[in-house]
Amino acid sequence: MTRTQPSPRVKVGLLQMASCPQPRDNLEKVREGIGRAAEQGVQILCLQELFRSQYFCQAEDEAFFDLAESIPGPTTESLSALARRHGMAMVVPLFERRAAGVYHNTAVVLDADGTLLGSYRKMHIPDDPLYYEKFYFTPGDRGYPTFETRYGSIGVLVCWDQWYPEAARLIALGGAQILFYPTAIGWHPSEKQQDGAAQQEAWKTMQRSHAIANGIFVASVNRVGFECPPGGEGLDFWGASFVCDPFGGVLAEASGEEELVVAECDWGRIEEVRRQWPFLRDRRIDSYAPIVNRLLDCPPTS
Repeated sequence: MTRTQPSPRVKVGLLQMASCPQPRDNLEKVREGIGRAAEQGVQILCLQELFRSQYFCQAEDEAFFDLAESIPGPTTESLSALARRHGMAMVVPLFERRAAGVYHNTAVVLDADGTLLGSYRKMHIPDDPLYYEKFYFTPGDRGYPTFETRYGSIGVLVCWDQWYPEAARLIALGGAQILFYPTAIGWHPSEKQQDGAAQQEAWKTMQRSHAIANGIFVASVNRVGFECPPGGEGLDFWGASFVCDPFGGVLAEASGEEELVVAECDWGRIEEVRRQWPFLRDRRIDSYAPIVNRLLDCPPTS
């Protein structure tokens, strides 16, 4: 079956919000945000990482496994209906219960008719202070797929994935026109004053570099607000969700407050930029085999 040619200009939305402890309330807030996005003509909407809860990975607690749900499941059912009603494709990040003892940090892609096109399971799983994700998530096993929505081809990576150029490159090679990064990133209270500005700038620079190196649009959506488990230190999520074009130019950017970011993406810009900077053409694919090694041994010294 031939896929309908998408419009050359597409409105992309990022729903940046503060999450509360109650999954039901977060889902209702997202439903309201989807309505606002529809009023602004958004055609592809991306939600933040693990949007149905606060960022529980700050602590290792088996009780948080109860937050996980099946896919398809109650959230996909609810949001599929809204996708169909508004003709809006969506990226929906969820805590997936795959089987007893096997859980994933997953992003589901819904098409504009409500169809569940598939999902991406987070590949790179961090284990850092207040980001104890290896306790909860099994690494992804579906590779780096792209999804053909009504409005264009999209790829999805999740948070820690955004620091790995190999992942972004594979998404681009799969034909994605835009790469979404659902994210939950913030400052440790002890680090914000000294290193906060540099950390945020590095985060933004890294993602803009993926756009430039691959000649695609990149959109990253983060959460906002201070979240702290009982007895913990807490994280201050910095927001700053943004969309940039294939030249790395920022098209729209959020503050540190709750916000709906909307940007118009002209798919023709991909062709224009890649003609000027043909990085994919000039790749030396015959020389990259060693990249599958963890490290390269240094040659012996004489």
